Amino acid sequence: MGTNRLALYSQRMAAVTLVLIVAMMGINAAAWLFPGFASEYGLGFSLTERQLSSLADGALRLAGWQSLGAILLTSIPLLALAVGLANLRQLFNRYARGQYFSSEAAVYLGRTGHTVALWVLLDFLCEPLLSVLVTINEPVGQRLITLSVTAPSFVALFLAACIAIIARILSQASEVDSENRTFV
Repeated sequence: MGTNRLALYSQRMAAVTLVLIVAMMGINAAAWLFPGFASEYGLGFSLTERQLSSLADGALRLAGWQSLGAILLTSIPLLALAVGLANLRQLFNRYARGQYFSSEAAVYLGRTGHTVALWVLLDFLCEPLLSVLVTINEPVGQRLITLSVTAPSFVALFLAACIAIIARILSQASEVDSENRTFV
C-alpha cells in the first residue's frame, strides 16, 4: 500500500472517529429521552443499553429529572471513551502526516489504551448509581441496585492492555528510528 493511500485512509479514519464521538454522545442522550424507541431498536451504549433492557415497560416512563440524571451518569464513562477516541483521532492525524514512528504517536496510542480501561472502570462504578436513579420512583420491592461484570468488559480491558503494550513498543521503535536518523 502506497504512502499516499495510507495517509488518505488515516485522514478518513480521523474523520470517522470524530463522527463516532459525536454520534455516541447524541445516541446516548436520545436513548434516555426516548427510552421506548431505544429499547425497541437496541440503541444505546453499554451502560445505557443494559439499564434500559432491564427495566419493565412501565418503568421506561421516567421523570424529566431522572432522564437528565441518567444522561449525565451514562455520559461519564462515555466521556472517558470519547477522550480515548480523540487521542486515536490525533494518532490518525499524525499517521496522515507520515509520522509513523514519532514519540507523540506512541503517547496518543498509550492514552487511548488507558482511557479504554478507564471507560470500563467508570461504566462499572456508574451502574449502581444509575440503577438507583431510574428505579427510585418504583414501589418498595421493585427498586434495584445493579452491578454487572460482562464479557465485553473483559475484552475491552484486554484490548486496552494490548494497546498500552503496543504503545510502549511504538515508543521504543520511535527511539530506535531517531537514533538511526542521527547516523544517516
